[in-house]
Amino acid sequence: MTSEQLLPVNGVELCVQTFGDPSDPAVLLIAGASSPMTSWPDEFCARLTGRYVIRYDHRDTGRSTTCPPGEPNYGFAALTGDPIAVLDALGVESAHVVGLSMGGGIAQVIAVDHPERVATLTLMATSPASPGAEDLPPISHDAVEFFHHLTPPDWSSRASVVDHLVQVLRWFAVGEFDEAEARAGAERDYDRSPSIASANNHQMLNDGEEWRGRLDEVRAPTLVLHGTKDPLFALPHAEALVREIPNATLITLPGIGHELPRSSWDVVVPAILDHSKV
Repeated sequence: MTSEQLLPVNGVELCVQTFGDPSDPAVLLIAGASSPMTSWPDEFCARLTGRYVIRYDHRDTGRSTTCPPGEPNYGFAALTGDPIAVLDALGVESAHVVGLSMGGGIAQVIAVDHPERVATLTLMATSPASPGAEDLPPISHDAVEFFHHLTPPDWSSRASVVDHLVQVLRWFAVGEFDEAEARAGAERDYDRSPSIASANNHQMLNDGEEWRGRLDEVRAPTLVLHGTKDPLFALPHAEALVREIPNATLITLPGIGHELPRSSWDVVVPAILDHSKV
């Protein structure tokens, strides 16, 4: 893998890292809300052999430009424009785009607005609609209760923030949970960010376009990967994606929640590699 680099794009600096040979087919990994690029683990990226893997920190995460907590100076449209700017900066004409959760929403917008930049589309743990769509299951009652009662950490305390992040990761995991690995990741993410509380700015962005009505315009071959125990987006969200995107394919991940656990990689990695042969 290359060293992390700060690329000046769209009036900010985005931290970007690549794995593999630039002459290989490019795979662009787009993380979820409030998540830095390290939510795609090094080992996961390295296992995408024969691909030029690109990951980046969203603005307000990791080492990318941050706004003060609670004061984002951008909207959701900026998050959908940033990955295109990353591809431009790296000289990549088109990529196999992989998005998880909010990253999956961003990937859908790219696929309808910039079809020439998307060789294939892989959507993980995501939805075709904004929260509140009447025809799809709402966020689970347990999720609502968890986040309602979740106490914010002392953002100035590394220990407090790490404990908070581990608590959230444990809840998303649903089943088996490797606390040591999660804690090491949380410590790394705290140390990488000059303002880790700023990542919560993503929760304030509500100006995004409604793209669901345009999903029939998607021309990229599309793969949907979805855990059967996802507490944020129940399986019908994935089934809706497959119905509404032409010729999309669904692979379910039994017992998996809203996450990308190591236990799923033996299915997820080969699926992405096979899909990106197109």
